[in-house]
Amino acid sequence: MRPKPVKALLVLSSVVGLALSALIAVPVQAAPKIDAIAIGDSVMLGAKYELQRRGFNVVDAAVSRQAATGPGLLRKQGAKLPRNVVVHLGSNGTYSKAMCRELVRTAGPQRRVFLVTIKVPRTYEGTNNVMLRKCASGFGPERVRIVDWNWAATKNPQWLYADGIHLRPQGARAFARIMRNAINSANASEQFASSTPPRPSM
Repeated sequence: MRPKPVKALLVLSSVVGLALSALIAVPVQAAPKIDAIAIGDSVMLGAKYELQRRGFNVVDAAVSRQAATGPGLLRKQGAKLPRNVVVHLGSNGTYSKAMCRELVRTAGPQRRVFLVTIKVPRTYEGTNNVMLRKCASGFGPERVRIVDWNWAATKNPQWLYADGIHLRPQGARAFARIMRNAINSANASEQFASSTPPRPSM
């Protein structure tokens, strides 16, 4: 006897449900840990989980964080400060070259600092990003690298919420991927670009 259509649909639904449950139950494979710390504001906070999933040892991000707090946050790490230091600050106000240079000096010559450009619809966006490049140019290419988040986010506005600053889920994944790719690139070459930084690998 042929099964009734209703029973057949119930059986099919159960099979599909079990298949989806099995897929959902499979954990997302995390990337290997890297010797890196990420310090930032609420933009980075939105990508904290994704950064951790991509292997960052420490993600220290907070809402409304000012750039002036950067050196102190590095000092707090002491000798435990990882070799790779990713910094995304400047979204909440002006960021002076003196502050930036102090941050790099605090990290020390044995660390690589990745200065991340900002994407924020404020009058100081351009000024802060120009300053970051000038700050980086004052150090040897083995010490400082620019990661151009501004360029990547401008090319992909769908990554951001309506405020043009904070990260949608796909933006959080992209942000973390770009930060990890920047470190991978530095590890592979052990030589930083000294003039125009490369566009971030997405």
